[in-house]
Amino acid sequence: MQERVLGYENRRELTLVGKALSSEVRLDILKMLDGRQMNVNEIAEQLHIPASSAAMHVKVLEEAGLLSCDLKPGVRGSMKMCSRQVDALSVRLTAEEEKKEQVETISMPVGNFVDHDVKPCCGIVSDKEFMDEEDEPRGFYNPNRTQAQLIWFEAGYVEYRFPNLGLKNRTLKSVEFSAELCSETQFYNMDCPSDITLWINGCQGGTRRCPRGFCGRRGKLNPDWWPDRNTQYGKLKTWRFTGKGTYINGKKVSDRVLEDYGWREHPYISVRIGIRDDAQCVGGINIFGERFGDYPQNLVLKLIYAEAVE
Repeated sequence: MQERVLGYENRRELTLVGKALSSEVRLDILKMLDGRQMNVNEIAEQLHIPASSAAMHVKVLEEAGLLSCDLKPGVRGSMKMCSRQVDALSVRLTAEEEKKEQVETISMPVGNFVDHDVKPCCGIVSDKEFMDEEDEPRGFYNPNRTQAQLIWFEAGYVEYRFPNLGLKNRTLKSVEFSAELCSETQFYNMDCPSDITLWINGCQGGTRRCPRGFCGRRGKLNPDWWPDRNTQYGKLKTWRFTGKGTYINGKKVSDRVLEDYGWREHPYISVRIGIRDDAQCVGGINIFGERFGDYPQNLVLKLIYAEAVE
């Protein structure tokens, strides 16, 4: 079950979700998408409303993160397919939990990788230009890679190192890692599944299959020079490591618990993103920065501590 928990720290999300749930029509749409996908025209027909009205309601639900919409080939051009993103919502209206825990948030630019082994198709761009020759892995050694806003490769990995100084004298309660990701193709592809894996300190932290590269519209943050034919945006994926297991976007993917990942074993936390050598679907990966795609964030690691020891 995909569960989403919101609190006072998620003020903008709470506002968008509240707006989305304030309409009976939008509630009907969420109910209709229980376990299935529908396109906008099908939604309109079932609710007996104009397609333009259905599209408006879908947009509000999508902005709130309650729906995911992808373009798929249709009889006449392409059609917008809608699927529900969450099965349960919890809203925490007390600040008590916030007082009992402390959150350290570390933002890492996508170009700040310290190791890599990438295979073409591959590339690296800033928000201003291509930073080196396309499909040339040696370009990933470019010293200006720290300015990257989008990197992609068909196979292999990139590795980042996050500081763990905050772990001293504090009890780690859980950890979250989030990034905007999707499959990789030279141009966007509606059918390009890819098994994307995250490793923490060398320990496999779960795999998520992405069905395709996303296009059909421009990424909300993309610079004007980025070609329309290229992949435009990804989906925000969140890995959560707890004492009960490992989760991706609320779905349990491993019985490995928080303590299994060796957060204190090195003077840093190694985070590796890539495609396993034995992956069933090798469709590559796009990793978006804060000025590309749909989400204005870099790679984000959140260390959630229990109440500090005084």
